[in-house]
Amino acid sequence: MRKEFVMRGKIASGTNEVLNFSGKDKGYAYRMTDFEIYPSETIGISPNIELCASVTAANTFEDPQNPNFDNEGLIAVAFLRNGEAVNYVFGAAKVINDTYLITQDLIIAALDSIAGNPIDVNYQCRFVMEKMTGPEEAATNYKQFTINDA
Repeated sequence: MRKEFVMRGKIASGTNEVLNFSGKDKGYAYRMTDFEIYPSETIGISPNIELCASVTAANTFEDPQNPNFDNEGLIAVAFLRNGEAVNYVFGAAKVINDTYLITQDLIIAALDSIAGNPIDVNYQCRFVMEKMTGPEEAATNYKQFTINDA
């Protein structure tokens, strides 16, 4: 059985979509170990880039531009910026709660915060499988239910 896998895709700025974990292997949870974002257009064409994204295990997505770290369901945020049109020097940051055990669907939201013609955001999430005992699975599912039901 594969212990590590990647989910990747492209999301339109200002939208969100579901990362589907429903129906995955019973007795297993997943931990996010990496979260990367990247522009969807040629960097030379779009020298001013300010992209952000969030991954949330709750019933609504977390605002990627203004994330609330008090949100128990916030799993990851990422930020990518290039404001120097001549040097194309990128600044990036990401924060991942790699201890959060995932057993339910996640929501990814993305935003290009530069005014004008926003670009889509490419993303890649890496996960590892974690074997759980019956009581661990029950506790993890209950925790996610309470976060998702809030």
